[in-house]
Amino acid sequence: MRIAIVGVGLIGGSIGLAARERLGATVAGWSRSATTLERAVALGALDRAGDSLADAVGDAEAVFVCAPVGVLPQVVADVLAAAPEDCVVTDAGSTKRSVVEAVDDPRFVGGHPLAGAETAGVEHARVDLFQDATWYLTPTRGATGVLFERLHRLIRDLGARPATIDAATHDTMLAAVSHLPHVFANVLVAQAAAAFAGDDDAERLPATGPSFRDATRVAGANSAIWTDIYLANRDALIERMDDAIARLGAVREALAAADATAVTGWNDGAADDRRRLLEAQLAAGPLHELRVSVPNEPGVVATLALELARAGVNITDMALYPAPDHSEGVVALWIAGDEPAQRALALVGERGFPVARA
Repeated sequence: MRIAIVGVGLIGGSIGLAARERLGATVAGWSRSATTLERAVALGALDRAGDSLADAVGDAEAVFVCAPVGVLPQVVADVLAAAPEDCVVTDAGSTKRSVVEAVDDPRFVGGHPLAGAETAGVEHARVDLFQDATWYLTPTRGATGVLFERLHRLIRDLGARPATIDAATHDTMLAAVSHLPHVFANVLVAQAAAAFAGDDDAERLPATGPSFRDATRVAGANSAIWTDIYLANRDALIERMDDAIARLGAVREALAAADATAVTGWNDGAADDRRRLLEAQLAAGPLHELRVSVPNEPGVVATLALELARAGVNITDMALYPAPDHSEGVVALWIAGDEPAQRALALVGERGFPVARA
């Protein structure tokens, strides 16, 4: 398989390493920095460095665009202009609406691997970076079924767990579980630094206990990346910040009133919420194969995947089997868990598609 990577840092380099080792793929790359490209080839993340973006992607079957969020729409557009008509193009940005809304091409499927490290650069790339990591896919309704399936299978072969979600839901969710924690981490370290400033006894204080270190691990993350993320998702982030401020206000009132019952209920509720979130992450079960008959129409597979995602059903794997005359085909879907499979069966049937268990 021929893969191209545009932007060969930690994420792009790790994709290259995994694709070469696990898929036996031929990987070309392009970056604005010639030094970065030379380093990527030397480290084995690339087979070759492209002389230009067009040279790198010109014969690719799949392209991963790993550029900063602020420039993704333009870089993706440039890649689509140079990539073959049968090539799937995706990105790895931490926000999705800005690029998905800007790009109108059936070859493009938005993506976001939930993987990374505190270090940046291709020299820190790892072949196992995506092992068992969730990798969100945010297809548009016009996405080509064959290319969507190719990308879904490719990501699974890299070791990740692909999960389909719409771009708006992705950004709202990431504002709560990724972007807001970064804001809190920055606030906590600034508050602590201010509290100990000018304190003659500060050196003897346990200023960085385990809970503080855990809560502030991501403080001061790379501004070249995170300024774009904060701004691109600012509306969803502000909404989560306002909600957090309201919750802090409620706790403040309980503390000011010395209301032990309210404080205990708040703390116990947090423990219950955390347990439910962890159980949801670990939920799985036996695999069920569903076979869905669909017409050969643009976007039908992407629409089906998005409908299932909105119902909380993730597709573990998929395959397409077109009819000889290509007028219709069968989509095989593998769903983990008895209850999700039953929901998928009902939902697909309600949408008017013939469906059966294999």
